[in-house]
Amino acid sequence: MDGSADLRARLRAVVAQRMETDPAHDLAHLDRVWTNAQAIADAQADMPVLLAACYLHDLVNLPKNDPNRLFASRQSAAESGPILANLGFSDDQVQAAQHAIAAHSFSANIPPETLEARILRDADRLDALGAIGIARTFSVSGALGRVLYDPADPFAEARPLDDLRYSIDHWKVKLLTLPDDMLTDAGKQIAQARAGRMFQFLEDFAAEIGASIPNSWTIT
Repeated sequence: MDGSADLRARLRAVVAQRMETDPAHDLAHLDRVWTNAQAIADAQADMPVLLAACYLHDLVNLPKNDPNRLFASRQSAAESGPILANLGFSDDQVQAAQHAIAAHSFSANIPPETLEARILRDADRLDALGAIGIARTFSVSGALGRVLYDPADPFAEARPLDDLRYSIDHWKVKLLTLPDDMLTDAGKQIAQARAGRMFQFLEDFAAEIGASIPNSWTIT
């Protein structure tokens, strides 16, 4: 089993019907994660395992406000087993892909123990940054009924951060911290560049609402 165009096409066909409901976790998201993974992978990576993990990591996709979301990556890993076996993956490859899928999730808190798992986690988190990250933030927030920001205190200088209510708060709570959490050198470099573009957007955003970004939000 190799990382051929045929394998990618077969994986896309498997997930196509299951990835239509969430614009932030759709088939295009899987394509971008695979693109990111190829950009940060090195020669030691098992590319068929990585390809499979990229396209099957969101088989079970629960809303961000679902209390069972922390179990979604484990469920995705379990459901990927028969699919991978049917595609001709060996038992070792199936287990490797399942570990990468289970460990990719921020909320699952499973340590990624293999190179493929580290690459997938970085590749998935890179899709939360940069221009796509900006678009996804507001797409998800709109779907969940969250407002853009707190007009009285846009950058939470005198209140606790609340990213369940304010979309911009999520940038400080999670998104702008992602570069420091990358596990691959290449992933970290890309993440830092994308986070920089997001911070430039925040500066423009702040200027348009007559506010300024506090020093506590500054990224390095």
